[in-house]
Amino acid sequence: MKKIVTIGEVMLRLSPPGNQRFFQTHSFDVEFGGSEANVGAALAYWGMHVAHITAFPDHEIGWAAAGQLRKNGIDTRFIPHIPGRMGVYYLEQGAMQRSSQVIYDRAGSAFANFDGSKLDWDSILDGVDWVHWSGITPALSQHCADLTLTALKKANEKGIKVSGDLNYRSNLWQFGKAPHEIMPDLMELTHVIIAGTRDFKQCLNEDYKSFTEVRNMAFDRYPKLEYIVKTDRISHSSSNNTISASLYSKKKTYSSRSYELTHIVDRVGTGDAFGGGLIYGLLHLGPKDAIEFAMAAGAIKHSVPGDILLCSLQEVQELAAGEGGGKIKR
Repeated sequence: MKKIVTIGEVMLRLSPPGNQRFFQTHSFDVEFGGSEANVGAALAYWGMHVAHITAFPDHEIGWAAAGQLRKNGIDTRFIPHIPGRMGVYYLEQGAMQRSSQVIYDRAGSAFANFDGSKLDWDSILDGVDWVHWSGITPALSQHCADLTLTALKKANEKGIKVSGDLNYRSNLWQFGKAPHEIMPDLMELTHVIIAGTRDFKQCLNEDYKSFTEVRNMAFDRYPKLEYIVKTDRISHSSSNNTISASLYSKKKTYSSRSYELTHIVDRVGTGDAFGGGLIYGLLHLGPKDAIEFAMAAGAIKHSVPGDILLCSLQEVQELAAGEGGGKIKR
C-alpha cells in the first residue's frame, strides 16, 4: 500500500441549497473540504494510506471536521486541536450563464496561526511515498509558508516524491509577502508541478509569452522537476465545460482525451480530483495512462456534489479506457 501525506487547511463549506443565491436562501448545506485534503480523500478511497497535516480549532466544529476526514479514510493522528477559529467559505453554485462564486472567511483561522514546530516529521514521513502541497497553503500566512517549506525539505531529505499545485489565488496573498518571495523555494523542492502559464507568471513575477517558454524555463531552472502538468478548460457556460490536460517531461508531451461536460453538478474540487488521479497514476502507471486516469477522475468529479470525489477505482479506470459514458450498470 502506497503512503501519501497531504498538507493544507480544511474549511467549513456553506452553500445555499440547489442553485439558490445568497440573498434568497434561508439555509445552508454543510460540507468540509480543502484542496489538499480533497486530493487525499480521493487517494484514500482508492486504497492508499493518506495522512493529512493541518490544525483544527479545539471545539465541536473542529472535532467534526476531523471526524469527517476519518470518515473519508484519512489518518488524523498528526492533526493538533488548538485555540482559534474554523476557516469558512461560502459557495453559491452558478448555472447556465450565471457564474458560481466563492466568499472566503478564513483570516486568522487556527491553521493560519499554526507553525507546525512541534510536528515529528520523522514519524509523519516514515515509509511515505509521496507528499502533496498546493499554493493555497503558503498564501495564508508566514506560518503556513514556513510549515510547507519545512515539510518539503524533510521530504526531499528522505527521497520522497513531491507534487505541488501552484493554484495561484490573488485574494489569499494578504499577509505582507508576494508569491515570488515564497514560491520559488517551494518549487525547487517539487518534482511534479501542476500549473498553467498564469500560475508561473504570478508565482515567479516574470512575464512569459507562451507555455512553451514556461516549460523550457522550468526544466532549466529546477533540476529536480520531472513533470509539469497543465489542465485546459473551455467554459461555454457554468453548466457546460470542455476539459483536457497534458503532462510534460523535459522531452515528451502526453495529452489526455477531452471531455464535454454538459450538465455540471459541482465544479468545486474537480482540480483536486484531478490531482489525486495524477498522483495515483504516476505511482502505478506510465505517464500516458497517468494523465488519462487523472483527467477521468477530474471529469467524474463534476457529477458529484460536495468537495470530494466519491467514486471507485474501477469507475475511473473504465472512463480512462473510454468505457462508461453514463450507461446504467446492472
